[in-house]
Amino acid sequence: MAALLAGAATIALLTSPASAQQAAQPAADQADQTRKTEDTKPAPAGATLLDKILVISRTGETAIESLASASHVDQEQLDRRMATTPNEMLLGVPGVAVQADARRVSSSINIRGLQDFGRVAVIVDGARQNFQRSDHGTQSTFYVDPELIKSVDVIRGPTANTYGSGAIGGVVFFDTKDAVDFLRSGETWAGSVTGRYESNGKGWTASASGAYKFNDDLDVLGNIVYRDYGDYKNGSGDTVAGTGFDVLSGLLKTTIRPSENSELKLGWVGSSDGWTETSGGVPANDVDLKSNTFTARYNITDDAKSWLDLHINASYNKTNLDLTTLVPQNRFDPSTGLPVLLPVGSTSTFDVGTAGVDIWNTSRFETAGVAHELTYGGDWVGDDVETGGTAGGDSFYTPSGKRSVSGAYIQDKLTWDWLEVIAGLRYDNYSLEDSTHETSGDRLSPRITVGVTPFESASLAGLQFYGTYAEGYRSPSLTETLISGNHPAGVTFPFLPNPNLRPETGKTTEFGVNYKLNDLIEAGDAFRLKAGYFHNDVDDYIEGVTLSAFDPTSGCPFGPGIPICFQYQNVAQAKINGFELESVYDAGWGYAGLSASIINGHTISDEGVRADLATIPSSQVTGQLGFRFLQDKLTVGGEVQYNGKPKGNPVAKDYTLVNAFASYQATDNLKVDFRADNLFDVKYTNPLNGGTTAVIYEPGITLKLAATMRFGG
Repeated sequence: MAALLAGAATIALLTSPASAQQAAQPAADQADQTRKTEDTKPAPAGATLLDKILVISRTGETAIESLASASHVDQEQLDRRMATTPNEMLLGVPGVAVQADARRVSSSINIRGLQDFGRVAVIVDGARQNFQRSDHGTQSTFYVDPELIKSVDVIRGPTANTYGSGAIGGVVFFDTKDAVDFLRSGETWAGSVTGRYESNGKGWTASASGAYKFNDDLDVLGNIVYRDYGDYKNGSGDTVAGTGFDVLSGLLKTTIRPSENSELKLGWVGSSDGWTETSGGVPANDVDLKSNTFTARYNITDDAKSWLDLHINASYNKTNLDLTTLVPQNRFDPSTGLPVLLPVGSTSTFDVGTAGVDIWNTSRFETAGVAHELTYGGDWVGDDVETGGTAGGDSFYTPSGKRSVSGAYIQDKLTWDWLEVIAGLRYDNYSLEDSTHETSGDRLSPRITVGVTPFESASLAGLQFYGTYAEGYRSPSLTETLISGNHPAGVTFPFLPNPNLRPETGKTTEFGVNYKLNDLIEAGDAFRLKAGYFHNDVDDYIEGVTLSAFDPTSGCPFGPGIPICFQYQNVAQAKINGFELESVYDAGWGYAGLSASIINGHTISDEGVRADLATIPSSQVTGQLGFRFLQDKLTVGGEVQYNGKPKGNPVAKDYTLVNAFASYQATDNLKVDFRADNLFDVKYTNPLNGGTTAVIYEPGITLKLAATMRFGG
């Protein structure tokens, strides 16, 4: 890794000085200048979702400029959705689904049919969220309160491999609020309070924010949120047990500007959550979860030095989950498989600590009329998992251990007139171990993207076509490799570790189109569109396999309970393909949006046996329509989303959801928001919950009403 970084830095330093004066400006300035040149006038503020610079971008691209399947969710959209959980923040983002089952406070993100065990990198302010607990349903989960978030960036597919190891599905980056976003021009301090009521579950949310600007070089923001929700009712009016929760979340963030061209952000995001798990509709376990994320992000960009756009991120995330039994439970001893009684008050603990470092620099220069954006960097993430508790407790099936993944990469983005080429190479290395096992591996993963903008006429100048081939590399997780013991309840059978698991390799081919046009129907309007087709072959895909003790070649021993074993194994391949569309039209007085995703996938065994992939989400079509009145003080609109049943899913059905919303800025300091979700009280279930022990139906009609009072000076 050091050799690769040194080589990349040498290339940049040798080639850039000769043309430093001709080089492109730093990312944000360059993107702004490009748009000013291509567009006769700026688009309306509400139309520029795809024009916003992606926080996650390492070359200062907007979503519409990115030669990849990228989406941006901004503050206006988040406010409109009045999200209670991460699921609601990502409504309508193509190719993205969220699994949460009854534990709404914990979510697992699915991108293009891939999820869990790091296949999707979930990042909060630069910190990887790697908490994992073995269970039916969701495996790798996280929670971040939507009230703390100002934007969400999504990059789908292994083209995101510059953002860390393992993300063969993609990356979701949550960026928390800053003081500069909260304070108005001329203010040195400001505060706000928000109260919200939700009809379904009779839930309350209270939020308070405060910001202070010491001077132009130092500011601070704090936010605290409390939510208290009861069990919700599904579309048939039946109460869904175990869906209530209470959560206390907080954010503290300061921005320091040591010089005109540098910035340091120090942040803390924390939460304390509680909920009750049920078994057969009866409360079984009390759950207490505490999460703390600490981040430091530094960047320095010098307009006079085109080779310097340096970013250094460091983070630590610690999640502690305690499980306490509420009723006596008949279990099986994990070592012997013999029956044991788990008394009231028995505990299981899950402690996961994740540390990370991410460093990269982008050098901009020209050679022979070709503009280069050379990005090179390296990253490291380490997981430390400790589980324990009473014999027969769930913690025995989430193994303790340590895992380390690291990588280095180099990528050059070349631009010449109508042609754009991105070539990249990433090196990944991993190791994991517990007291008795140790395994490791490494690999090089390439990426090549070609984009063309072939037309010069005013109506077609914003039309761009691109094609990509990219590979990604995901190491096995601690649980997949080391899980052991006997199934804890119902029936008993052994879990077998598999230290010989091979890493997964995702190989994606993608073809897409970007299109942007202003003044389409009337002066000042704007139209944006991104669409693409992808095909992803995941070699050595890892999934849980049931082995028979009657087969002497399976390695499954006879023992107490039924004669089977469970083990994570590599199947030959998973094949996933699909189509995605994201578009918006905005005329200032109103807007319309349409997004869609169609995903199909299956696995193929070494023997050539084909099987449906259980993690394929619903195919979706989402339409949005909104109107602005009273000089944009009042916005009203709605959303319609059709969900198509994935092939082979045992619980899913087709369903359509209708939502409505309204927002009124009554005064400069008072805002009222209203939203109705699932307006027609449809009874439906998330197809990703097909692997849970019981079908979980989602909330029926939910009415939300909120008021925000702001003050400052």
